[in-house]
Amino acid sequence: MSDVAVSVEDLGKRYRIGGLRSSYGTLRETVTSAVTSPLRRLRNPGSSTGHVADFWALRDVSFDVIEGQAVGIIGRNGAGKSTLLKILSRITEPTKGHIHIRGRVGSLLEVGTGFHAELTGRENIYMNGAILGMPRTEIRRKFDEIVAFSEIGQFLDTPVKRYSSGMYVRLAFAVAAHLEPEILIVDEVLSVGDLGFQRKCLGKMQDVAGEGRTVLFVSHNLGAVLELCSRAIVLEGGSVVEDASSAVAVNRYMSNLQVSNGVFDLADPALRQKSPRENAFRWSRLTVRDSLDHATEEVGLREPFHLVIEAVALRRVADLELNLSVYSGSGVNMFNSFQTVSGLPSEYEEGPVVFRVAFDPNLFAPGQYTVGLWATGPTTADHIRVAAQFSVSLVDASGGSLPTNYAGIILYPCVWTLDREPPDPALSPSGAPEDDDGGPRGGGL
Repeated sequence: MSDVAVSVEDLGKRYRIGGLRSSYGTLRETVTSAVTSPLRRLRNPGSSTGHVADFWALRDVSFDVIEGQAVGIIGRNGAGKSTLLKILSRITEPTKGHIHIRGRVGSLLEVGTGFHAELTGRENIYMNGAILGMPRTEIRRKFDEIVAFSEIGQFLDTPVKRYSSGMYVRLAFAVAAHLEPEILIVDEVLSVGDLGFQRKCLGKMQDVAGEGRTVLFVSHNLGAVLELCSRAIVLEGGSVVEDASSAVAVNRYMSNLQVSNGVFDLADPALRQKSPRENAFRWSRLTVRDSLDHATEEVGLREPFHLVIEAVALRRVADLELNLSVYSGSGVNMFNSFQTVSGLPSEYEEGPVVFRVAFDPNLFAPGQYTVGLWATGPTTADHIRVAAQFSVSLVDASGGSLPTNYAGIILYPCVWTLDREPPDPALSPSGAPEDDDGGPRGGGL
């Protein structure tokens, strides 16, 4: 297809692990080894001097990316995400399979990728542009915009070996995004930058996708994936286990991360956006509990349930605003609940804090839902876009159910009544009594 920017067919990458290559030995050691090796193999027939095992970092991976699409790639550590991006960036060769790429690729896979430590920031901008195949006139035209975006103008003529990791990322992303590659590949490195710069980079990637260019984005920040990408691919054990809308893919990924039945550990820093503030108040755990107060991942239709949300205040915190958001399986923000609505205090003493949030039994239709948590204050910005997930079953406790073709995400508790008497024929269709001349009665002017 002419509009396919990246096509991956039956891709596989194998590494040989477990066997260490021996150093060079003397002639005497070589002769001794040749004589004794047959005897060792007889005593230990299962042993081998070669590699212990083959490890497939990627296996049978296939997908297409349309031009102008922003696609997230998510998965656990070791799932094969970075290996896939290195192959797409032509850094690593695949063991099997084929890749077809239409357009120039700009990659940001790790801090300082493509930089020469002894060169200045200015010189590295021109060198990276040349690597991307950009003519010098085009680099010069974009130069001021790159410097302004990176916010390191005063250090532009300093060798990059003296840059901090954050400065590296600022300049590297600015170069990769502004030199107009048709395909932009970004790995988890944006987590090095502060929150403001992360937001700035997400906005730039949205602009890049809006201009018809393609973005492949690997991140553990699921909120960023949901915000930037309309589609996401979930890798597990080197294989694709989900390729769907970003909301569906995140739900699949979250279901694999669940620690126990309905209990979600929120201590992992990968779940939350990094913040320049120290987070004196942190979310620690969330448990979904049914009407019998049992932890569960699925609640019954029309069944009341509640969330037990645990947090830790590292010291006394004041002026704290708490927010809980519920999203449908398609990523629609159904509603938000703020702490001011329920009358909770705005300050908390040092130590553990536990909240219970109750939900009406006639609220959720069958399906998958995710929960987001926000805690914001002068010393806290603890944001977890996907803190937990739960599902609502198709059958309620009494055995009743909805039609299988039911569409919707809210069960609104309308009141139905049955009128035994037929409507009064003296009433007009609007319900207003009529005058003798057929006009409606009323006190209008």
